[in-house]
Amino acid sequence: MPHMEAQQRAVAINRLLSMGQLDLLRSSAGLLYRIKDSQNASKMKGSDNQEKLVYQIIEDAGNKGIWSRDIRYKSNLPLTEINKILKNLESKKLIKAVKSVAASKKKVYMLYNLQPDRSVTGGAWYSDQDFESEFVEVLNQQCFKFLQSKAEAARDSKQNPMIQRNSSFASSHEVWKYICELGISKVELSMEDIETILNTLIYDGKVEMTIIAAKEGTVGSVDGQMRLYRAVSPLIQPTGLVRTPCGLCPVFDDCHEGGEISPSNCIYMTEWLEF
Repeated sequence: MPHMEAQQRAVAINRLLSMGQLDLLRSSAGLLYRIKDSQNASKMKGSDNQEKLVYQIIEDAGNKGIWSRDIRYKSNLPLTEINKILKNLESKKLIKAVKSVAASKKKVYMLYNLQPDRSVTGGAWYSDQDFESEFVEVLNQQCFKFLQSKAEAARDSKQNPMIQRNSSFASSHEVWKYICELGISKVELSMEDIETILNTLIYDGKVEMTIIAAKEGTVGSVDGQMRLYRAVSPLIQPTGLVRTPCGLCPVFDDCHEGGEISPSNCIYMTEWLEF
């Protein structure tokens, strides 16, 4: 607004701020102003400054949410007042409380229309904070079954060994498509979810992975690369050492006594010894 004097701009901006139609933000360059969503602005109409402050803090937290303790720290309001404001905002359907898998007894608050981040819900592997071990096992079996059928079809082709080997590979996109077509999942699975399952099969020694260059735009490729997987059968039975959790542990190099990962707190070692 170059045609307006600085004093006129200041009066207009202060008026919009008092009406709750602008957000005041700070950056390294100075103060910034952002127009508020008209729907939320109308819902916040009539709210006092404390309620607006709490709403702004929750909005800034995004889809990862924020604990009431952190709201208290940022707002410098009493906990009883914060709890009252949170209940009021929830009743207006401006915010919602979501249970976090990181802390079973704590809830985080975020805007009502946001989809919680995977770090909050645990993604496809959690339901109401409970790890769906049976669901993961079914996915594990079906992914391996698909790769096995791919390998068997390659062997039955009676082509030369190199062609058989290459045709036994499947991309993570092919495995993802197969799982989606089976309809065994009640939640929408991503390619990343399927690759997580395939990684567990690699750690179990049932599958191997290779990375190849791919043309830009190829389905299933990321940054010009594509991950391919195939089922493998060991030529000989693994030695006793490899059968221990340490033999296949992906974080073996980071494991040491006194560290965050150590033999004394390894759940896999404990289960193996009990077995």
